[in-house]
Amino acid sequence: MHAQGRPGRDRCVVGVRTVWRTVGDGEFYCPGCGGDRNYRRRTGRRRLVAFGLPLLPRGPVGPVVECSACHARFGTDVLDHPTTTRFSAMLRDAVHTVALAVLAAGGTEARTVRRAAVGAVRAAGFVDCSEEQLITLIEALAADTGRLPGAYGTDLGTPSPYAGRDGFDPRGTALAIELHEALEPLAPHLAPAGRESILLQGARIALADGPYRPAEREVLATVGRALMLPPEDTDRLLAAARTPS
Repeated sequence: MHAQGRPGRDRCVVGVRTVWRTVGDGEFYCPGCGGDRNYRRRTGRRRLVAFGLPLLPRGPVGPVVECSACHARFGTDVLDHPTTTRFSAMLRDAVHTVALAVLAAGGTEARTVRRAAVGAVRAAGFVDCSEEQLITLIEALAADTGRLPGAYGTDLGTPSPYAGRDGFDPRGTALAIELHEALEPLAPHLAPAGRESILLQGARIALADGPYRPAEREVLATVGRALMLPPEDTDRLLAAARTPS
């Protein structure tokens, strides 16, 4: 424990001093430094001081998060912001999940689609991604319980209008849940342009072999919702993606 104060404060006749105690530590994004730093989580107690001697307690302070570099103190909600390292990983995983979902809905037969998906995933940070790796993951998704092709592809014997190739319907699968799990925690930390960019990457993959299929459109609508984009913005972006630049 140590007392917070400026040099010479002990010479004050009467004042209030805060005695801090460290209760935890870790790494966080420091708004003051503008980067990832170590922090100390601290609580304190204020005391009335007279002639440098602590007298009456004045109540607790904190908890606060103190940067170990700049020593600025913040509310504990600052820990809700991911570190830059964590943010990069979340963004990479989001693009990867979107690419898989679009491929699962539209199929992997077209080379142009596979190339578009690999390009998006590599640009996001998975530099060693290959077509073979994505196809293997799609096959694993198809073989996993709850993701079997055809499991959601029919309604009372009638093919679902949202079913992709081999009867894959993205609406009821665990992959749709994974989209929400990958995108919803990321969305609050992205500017609108960043959220739109992720949706557009998925749209370009879907369009690489022609117009949207109903299943691809449904997946992209799910992506838009998970990114907290208004439906009208999602429709606008998907329409814009079809227009050659």
